[in-house]
Amino acid sequence: MLLSFKPTRPSTYKATIKIHPMKIYQSLRMVHLFIFTVLVLSTSSLQAQQKFITVSSTTSTEQSGLFKHLLPLFEKKTGIQVRVVALGTGQALDMGKRGDADVVFVHDKTAEEKLVTEGWFIQRREVMYNDFVLVGPKTDPAKVMASKDILAAFQRIKTSQAPFVSRGDKSGTHAAELRFWKEAGVDIVAEKGAWYRETGSGMGPALNTASAMNAYVLADRGTWLSFKNRGDLVISVAGDTRLFNQYGVMLVNPSRHTHVKQAEAMAFIEWLTAPEGQAAIADYKIAGEQLFFPNAKK
Repeated sequence: MLLSFKPTRPSTYKATIKIHPMKIYQSLRMVHLFIFTVLVLSTSSLQAQQKFITVSSTTSTEQSGLFKHLLPLFEKKTGIQVRVVALGTGQALDMGKRGDADVVFVHDKTAEEKLVTEGWFIQRREVMYNDFVLVGPKTDPAKVMASKDILAAFQRIKTSQAPFVSRGDKSGTHAAELRFWKEAGVDIVAEKGAWYRETGSGMGPALNTASAMNAYVLADRGTWLSFKNRGDLVISVAGDTRLFNQYGVMLVNPSRHTHVKQAEAMAFIEWLTAPEGQAAIADYKIAGEQLFFPNAKK
């Protein structure tokens, strides 16, 4: 007996799965939380691997462009990143005293040596020098260009009451300026008038103010050479031995501030004062003119 049948067309259907919106939100939230956690852990790991030190330094080393030249060389050699806070020397020293830096790199030898004696810093080393220059208008209203004597120049500026810009920021340059007024027999606190403008700023802004006022200003040669907005300003007095400008580097005393990164900080100090760092300082030039002269003691 033969049986026959007709194939039937398979039935088709669609299954609909309903998911509550709250579950979708919770799932997405878990995914986002997972991604965020991975990113945080990765960033933390990279930060832990990145060695760095903080250096409080004078504005002249920053605004002259010296650090942009030196620091990539040091970081490439050691893997240690240097984070610079550029301030007037007085403020840079205060930052080191508070323990907010690992290294201080400034230019007020008298103040530096005093603070080493007091125990705030250790391992002070001389690094380099340049000189200060008295910058002023081409017309030379105080008639100071006839002499290389910086004290005589300051006396003539006071007598003529020609416009003078002071940084007024307790920097190394400001300390030198106050020293020159005193040695010139001028009590600048008592005798200053409208002709004497205190800016409370770094070297670059002080030079900008002097350019705008057509005034005299004491500057470090490095910043002056890199300064572009000169207007009618020129070097009025240079070459006096009193204008010698020494830079020193010091380690913040880890006995006072235990968080100081002594090993990394000393690596930077050693590199600056070793032949490689000294050669790098000598190599830094603007328009073929050397800005700083290495003189670390061997």
